Amino acid sequence: MTTPPLNRRRFTAATALGLTGLAGLAQAQDAGFWTLLREGGCVVLMRHAQTEPGVGDPPNFKPGECATQRNLSEAGRAQARRVGETFLRERVKLDQVRSSAWCRCVDTAMLAFRQNTVWPPINSFFGAGGQDEQTRAVLAAVQGWQAPRNLMLVTHQVNITALTGEFLAMGEVFVTRPGAQGKDPARLRVLARQTF
Repeated sequence: MTTPPLNRRRFTAATALGLTGLAGLAQAQDAGFWTLLREGGCVVLMRHAQTEPGVGDPPNFKPGECATQRNLSEAGRAQARRVGETFLRERVKLDQVRSSAWCRCVDTAMLAFRQNTVWPPINSFFGAGGQDEQTRAVLAAVQGWQAPRNLMLVTHQVNITALTGEFLAMGEVFVTRPGAQGKDPARLRVLARQTF
């Protein structure tokens, strides 16, 4: 039996049904995300919030000079504040917040969590060398991280992908735990993720 083509009304109904299912899935993921964080022992990886359009940084940029970099957009600044408000509402404690030296990461951390320490191992290596060395340094530093403490690292997509093998959007957050069994023991396994 042939399925009739979707007209506009049937397409709208099917799309609404699909979105309802996705909303339910997002809520289910949400619960696991916050539960893990409340239990502690998590290394939380956040990609900086939304930026002005572009890829990487302009030529001759300098990490300490925000005017030479691609920075947060107004939407990104609002997104970072939303992350912080949600962590407060959910009563999740972060024992340390570290970020890349890039202004978009520092600003995300300060707007969201009102604390930050710049940590060179999570500086961007986009278009540069040092990926393996930096990734090994981060993995070695977080291996002893245990409950009830949580560590937040605000960094870049390339760094997080090197650490996890996963890709994430700007403003998205991954929850990992050192020692959680995964396919690749040289990476952090993503246990939950959330976009704000």
